[in-house]
Amino acid sequence: MNFEDIYCFFRNPPPLYLNQELAVCYILDILLQGDSYGTELIARLEHESSTYRLSDTVLYSAIKFLEANGTNCPATGKKLKVAGRPRRMYQIDAEWVGKAKELAYFWERYSGAHPKSADDRALSTGS
Repeated sequence: MNFEDIYCFFRNPPPLYLNQELAVCYILDILLQGDSYGTELIARLEHESSTYRLSDTVLYSAIKFLEANGTNCPATGKKLKVAGRPRRMYQIDAEWVGKAKELAYFWERYSGAHPKSADDRALSTGS
């Protein structure tokens, strides 16, 4: 390692992989916009962000968590209008939209889509 390596690292940092908590919030953010499937969730994050990535393992772990908690309901085998095998589409149950919006906001704030508001700062400082 030399100083140029350090400069290169900060000029072009490697992507950060989401943990399960972030993945749950990211997935809900996307599903609030419409149904989606696993590989699309991964590809969309990669396309929309040079900073973040989502591994298959974390994605499907987060989806299993959501399914187990009733937030996310798969429409198994829903056929897309493209060539290929049917994809397992995911959607948010209507009764969970409020909770999904709350959790999706955490992702938006974390990823920079929504900067912290005065209320958020007060919560984090305990004021």
